[in-house]
Amino acid sequence: MKKPAARPALAAPRPDPLAELRDRRGEPPAAFTATDAKKRFGRVLEMVLRGGAVVITRHDAPKAILISVDDFNALTRPTDRTLDALSADFDAMLARMQTPKARARMKAAFDASPKKVGRAAVAAARKRG
Repeated sequence: MKKPAARPALAAPRPDPLAELRDRRGEPPAAFTATDAKKRFGRVLEMVLRGGAVVITRHDAPKAILISVDDFNALTRPTDRTLDALSADFDAMLARMQTPKARARMKAAFDASPKKVGRAAVAAARKRG
């Protein structure tokens, strides 16, 4: 007696590669195939200039994103937080932690019982709202 042929397993649906992409307004960007983007470049450019982003796809996969010069500059502009600024902030914080008062508070925190630490954590969370 012959066994019945096994049915091929159904492939799980592939996630949409465009689903997670958002423009600066939080909306899904428009998508064009490379061919359509080439044919309708004026329309694509107008969409980008109005503040949107346009995804260029090839074979149903995103390959490039067209954004405005302003958006590009905002993404590539160096931030104000340089390594020197971060080092200065760290040094200042470390200096504040070296006072006798700060040392006493740290000692009290390490010597506290778990119950006392729990109460202090709840009180601090309530203060933050």
